[in-house]
Amino acid sequence: MPEMHFNVRWPDERIEACYSPSLVIKDHFVAGATYSLTEFRGRSRTALTIAAERVREKYGFLCSRALGQLARIEATAAQFEATPSASVTIVSFEE
Repeated sequence: MPEMHFNVRWPDERIEACYSPSLVIKDHFVAGATYSLTEFRGRSRTALTIAAERVREKYGFLCSRALGQLARIEATAAQFEATPSASVTIVSFEE
């Protein structure tokens, strides 16, 4: 499967490289776009769940790395929940 990384800028300006086992991330995010924290979490949840399922369809098991990435996104996003205007920017994609 074509795996990829997508680089995100969190509300504290920190940039993090995130992993996906599938290019499906590009169907849910646009490089350079900024998303509210809520929208970013929802899109991440959808895209990484689809990516994990694609691995299951091909190999017979869910991609634990994609689910781990989703858990890291959820944990990091939780740190910014108290900031109403918190947003996340998709900096770039790396295939």
